[in-house]
Amino acid sequence: MTIAASVVVALTFVTVRWHSSSVRRAADVTSGIAAATFTGSGACAGCHEPQNELWRTSQHAGAMAVATDATVLGRFDNTTFTYDGITSTFFRRDGKFGVRTDGPDGRLAEYEVTHTFGLFPLQQYLVPVGGGRIQVLGIAWDARPTSAGGQRWFHLHPNEKISSTDPLHWTGLRQNWNFMCADCHATNLKKGYDASSRTFNTTWTELGVGCESCHGPGSTHVALMRGGMSTSARTGTGLTANLDERKGVQWTVSAPTGAPLRSVPRTTEREIDVCARCHARRSQLTDTALAGQPLEDAFRVSLLEPALFHPDGQPRDEVYNYASFAESKMHANGVTCSDCHDPHAGSLRAPGNVTCTRCHQAARFDVTAHTLHRAGTPAAACATCHMPVSTYMVIDPRHDHSFRIPRPDRAAALGVPDVCTSACHAGKSPAWAAAVVRQRMGGEVAGYQSFAETFRAADAAMIGVTPRLMALAEDAAMPAIVRASALERLQARQDVNVSAVVPLLNERNPLVRRAAVTLLGRADDGTRLTALPALLTDPIRTVRTEAALALMDLADRVLPDSNRPAFDRAFDEFVAEQQFNADRPEAQANLGQAWLQRNRLDAAQKAFREAISLDRRFVPAYVNLSDVFRLLNNEVEAEQVLREGLAMAPSAAVLHHALGLALVRQHRVPGALPELARAVALDADSPRYRYVYAVALHDSGNVNEARRVLHAAAVRFPGDRAIAEAIDAYR
Repeated sequence: MTIAASVVVALTFVTVRWHSSSVRRAADVTSGIAAATFTGSGACAGCHEPQNELWRTSQHAGAMAVATDATVLGRFDNTTFTYDGITSTFFRRDGKFGVRTDGPDGRLAEYEVTHTFGLFPLQQYLVPVGGGRIQVLGIAWDARPTSAGGQRWFHLHPNEKISSTDPLHWTGLRQNWNFMCADCHATNLKKGYDASSRTFNTTWTELGVGCESCHGPGSTHVALMRGGMSTSARTGTGLTANLDERKGVQWTVSAPTGAPLRSVPRTTEREIDVCARCHARRSQLTDTALAGQPLEDAFRVSLLEPALFHPDGQPRDEVYNYASFAESKMHANGVTCSDCHDPHAGSLRAPGNVTCTRCHQAARFDVTAHTLHRAGTPAAACATCHMPVSTYMVIDPRHDHSFRIPRPDRAAALGVPDVCTSACHAGKSPAWAAAVVRQRMGGEVAGYQSFAETFRAADAAMIGVTPRLMALAEDAAMPAIVRASALERLQARQDVNVSAVVPLLNERNPLVRRAAVTLLGRADDGTRLTALPALLTDPIRTVRTEAALALMDLADRVLPDSNRPAFDRAFDEFVAEQQFNADRPEAQANLGQAWLQRNRLDAAQKAFREAISLDRRFVPAYVNLSDVFRLLNNEVEAEQVLREGLAMAPSAAVLHHALGLALVRQHRVPGALPELARAVALDADSPRYRYVYAVALHDSGNVNEARRVLHAAAVRFPGDRAIAEAIDAYR
């Protein structure tokens, strides 16, 4: 075994991170109304005045507005706010709103505030900075009443020092409205990015989330209604999203259990998909899809991945509501968003616990025997225990929509959050809370999220978890997002038989199909050529493009001619997705990786360089650009690119690791060893870095140190096959 076995830098497609769908194609949804155009919410008000009045009071209506005396909530009266030594001033001049604050060069300058962004509990402000680019100020207005601590300016990152060079600075890449925010705060938004000039021409029909954001373009509907067609004569509404899944549905109660029962099963996801377009952690793939089309025809939804969720499915990061709801028993039993929320006002359909007791028997559940707390107290509120709150953007509390039964025993065993001791019983331990629950409830109450222990074992890289993950993936009774998340975790397992997931390619839910395709990308050529070509014409876009990625290295070599047209179409869709997001380094890196796999090195090099130009700190682009030069046998240039990356991101373990490999390839092992060691020090959770470092030590003659590193790695990663094989080889 030599270091030569470890020199390949793996390609990883980078998803821009920022729901289950029907298998209908986009064309099915828009059939007959493809020419419909957006009319604006004003066209709806005449016939739908009650709904319009509710909507006008909603946060949707005020999601974004031109800055006026009527829309601006913050104090622009020369009020100042100081953050990290920089004092910003908010002022009015010539009827316009402005701010004097630090710009991209760190110097104070004056900027016009043109739009408001949101209403409550905070309001943000938008500033155009040239080239069609609009940025979101990092200082926001606390719209809560003074008695609640509001009516003040505050910074969204109070515990960090966000300088002008930081991507989180208001002038930086991560605070760009055109990409980060616009699609969910305006109706019929078209981003309009021009990659050649790096400028935006972003347009919209209406500011705020208007009627057509949820119902689709309204011109055909308006024409039908104004044409005087009777209900019996109409063949449809003329809208792309007919949100009728609750029509005629009744909820009854099971006498034995007290559980609500839907009169007819929910067989579609239209309403949930419409809400999830914005209320989900997802990446956007296009701005041409309309409300009513399958969610994953326009968005790629984040699964229950460790960086975003705790192993029991509780949110770890800002994930909005969709993924949490998709793992819930409520979702499994047919609940939709508008069962609980008025879709026009955006408010709950009833106050407090009454929202829940509209379906759940009050005599059984809204009593002390169930809540374990005195009626009328905050602790007795259903949401307190079953929808724990996490606070984002400093002051914005949001409820977990997984509707989970509290499990303090899991908090003790798995290290996940415990609502009992975090929300109310401060100073008590989860073990104490678990004992109380067992005593008061007469034993353990398992809850619905039964995947927690398996996900915890997988996230800790424990031995023997692969069969458990596979069992979750194959369990049709599990929520689809859980099954897909199990498949996603299997990608990190070396002992998985990837061909075993082939039957899952026939699953109805696109999240499962998409995750199965991704895993099958690791399969041998024969398995992929047999199983995956059919997915190139899948009804759902993300499944098609994932199949193209999984077949990409075979496309120009052995893919049968009969499959080439479908592959080319799916690959073109993937390219179009990246070009839609061409303002992002992640998308440029994805393009570069695709061209690299297809051995189009000039195109790959161009894309990686564009990624670096967009964000000088974007580490993956440096790694993969260096790999282009490695393939060109230009190790000097490969080394130079990595050193340029380290100058911008000196703590990036992957850059040190890649530089070490580049030096090994140049037979400069003494210089490589410190770089490989640095990678291990910076990322102790990477078994790969430890393995490569040990191999380099061994090949340089330091056998004892190599053995020490390997044995330490085996303790940390007991299931790693490469480490175990190296230990055997170096006895």
